Amino acid sequence: MSDNGGPSYGPNEPTSFGLQPPRPGPAHVPHEGNPYATAAPPQPQPHPQHQHQHQNQHQNQQPQPTQVVPEQAEPGAGRLVAGRYRLLSKLGHGGMGTVWRATDETVGREVAVKEPRVPDHLPDRERANVFERMRREARAAARLDHPAVVNVHDVAVEDGQPWIVMEFVQGRSLGAALQEGTLGVRDAARVGLEVLGALEAAHAAGILHRDVKPDNVMLGRHDRVILTDFGIAQIEGETNLTDTGGFVGSPEFIAPERVLGQRPGPASDLWSLGVVLYAATEGVSPFRRNNTPATLQSVLNATPAAPASARGPLADAINGLLQKDPARRPNAAQVRALLERAAEPPAPQPTQVVQIGSAQGGLRLGRKALTGIGAGVVALAVAAYLVVANPFAGPLPDGWEKHSEKALGVTVAVPEDYQTGRPTETDTDKNWVTYTDWSGSIRVGVNVSRKKDDTLSQIKGSARAQMYDDDTKFKESGDSDLDMPEGAETTPDANAKYKEQDAARNTVVYKTDDTENPLPREVRFFYFKNKAGDMYRVSVGYPGAGDFTDRGREVADDVLTNLDIAEN
Repeated sequence: MSDNGGPSYGPNEPTSFGLQPPRPGPAHVPHEGNPYATAAPPQPQPHPQHQHQHQNQHQNQQPQPTQVVPEQAEPGAGRLVAGRYRLLSKLGHGGMGTVWRATDETVGREVAVKEPRVPDHLPDRERANVFERMRREARAAARLDHPAVVNVHDVAVEDGQPWIVMEFVQGRSLGAALQEGTLGVRDAARVGLEVLGALEAAHAAGILHRDVKPDNVMLGRHDRVILTDFGIAQIEGETNLTDTGGFVGSPEFIAPERVLGQRPGPASDLWSLGVVLYAATEGVSPFRRNNTPATLQSVLNATPAAPASARGPLADAINGLLQKDPARRPNAAQVRALLERAAEPPAPQPTQVVQIGSAQGGLRLGRKALTGIGAGVVALAVAAYLVVANPFAGPLPDGWEKHSEKALGVTVAVPEDYQTGRPTETDTDKNWVTYTDWSGSIRVGVNVSRKKDDTLSQIKGSARAQMYDDDTKFKESGDSDLDMPEGAETTPDANAKYKEQDAARNTVVYKTDDTENPLPREVRFFYFKNKAGDMYRVSVGYPGAGDFTDRGREVADDVLTNLDIAEN
């Protein structure tokens, strides 16, 4: 299957970046009025440090926060291009080129310069196509007069190759920001409005972007949002560039009609915007799979889970944009109306009084008290009151005991007659423990994936993302450890909390893969990622039908209620 131009992806290449949870601690804002960017750590060099423009990356690369290194360490730094652009340091690179921070010595301003990236072995015709795409990128962006489109200053020719000279944007990509956490509804809506404005300007000029994704959305100073990388844009009236077997864009953000080889239109870019908004708020890309063919099948056939964090008008916009039929998607004006509603600040709340305890002897806190004495003091007051008023809150069920698993950093409560299973000396994985009742019908398992041991980057960026990743596996391939065939029924919960921190749950129902006597099973899963980046999975499995079902659900409730995971 092919489309016009663009990079070519192999069938087993990964299809997405990993999304990360919010990091604990106070947010660092490098520029006033920019709620998205995190300040870069100070560098031992005389130049001011910023995080910079992050251009389109190849699909199988994990986006990394851009960090300026000393200029003398950069091969090529100091080179003068076209007699006026002095290269200083690399900002990023992708399939079509490397982006440099540079100085325009003619007018004395900082610029971003995109160097063409062409393998030496490439045939002349394909090299010419690469250069032509870069010229088109410059022409497409230069045709657009919109604050959310990166400004192109010049196309310099050096050794017969075009170098695109653009404005230098101080900030980072949305893809890099999502490595640290998702956006709230209002922030996501504001970003969506700016990208929508850039797309409206492009469409009005007869240009389709065709590669709208988080890595191509820059979050700059003073709340500026910029859509970048028009390198594979299709300009109305121009001859198509075709690579045999190639795909334009990133598979998980490509609209279904483009996967089918149909003629794309503005609705195709709007689909991609819907996928971006879903990933920005939910912490996981809805169509991401382990390889490109599976991702394209997902784009064509899979129905994403309803947005959990994005509610109201933003959820309506996302659900509308992800309609498979482009004719059923809302147009730009309808999307704008929904996003504007989602971006509105909340209405002022009337004065409220928090009542703790009885009306006669309880603790009453008004809104002024809540804001005046601070949330920390309120929390202490509430906690102290609860301890005095109810010293027996949260007791263990009768006949239960706690197991302190210090090696795992967790304390688990289970019935005292449950049998404990631990790793043997020959087991390579030591980060687990199980507790099973004598009948073997109910089983509690705790597994910890350590960040320090995660050399293959299998730990997802958040508990929610890990849950959704497992959810996909349960549905598509099952789980041999649980005797689970493919096609399990799941009920994911992405809004769970643990100690006021993000967590996730899932309930999985299936029949075992025993061909002679398949048994119904139900498993509750709980996911939590601590500050050290370790991923905790707690599972409670029990019969899905019969006398033990209610008992299993009761055990699952009590295990998760009394679970205690170390913060570090």
